[in-house]
Amino acid sequence: MNIPRIRSVMPEEGHFLVVLFSNGKRKRYDITRLTTHEMFFPLKNPMFFKNVSVEPGGYAVSWNSDIDISEYELWKHGEEMP
Repeated sequence: MNIPRIRSVMPEEGHFLVVLFSNGKRKRYDITRLTTHEMFFPLKNPMFFKNVSVEPGGYAVSWNSDIDISEYELWKHGEEMP
């Protein structure tokens, strides 16, 4: 499966990410289900959550060197937006 790369990411209220992919599609991803895992606990903090960025090459979004979400996860489980 050829997963498009991430071009941009925007955090939204309610712990959602809006991700724009290299093929022009946008997906909305709910990170709530991830925050049950200890690694993702810091994402519960709204100020920390807002500091998301795209990793070089568009293979993931990240908050720091320990917390990231792959383009595959975002593409596979994100809800397509118009």
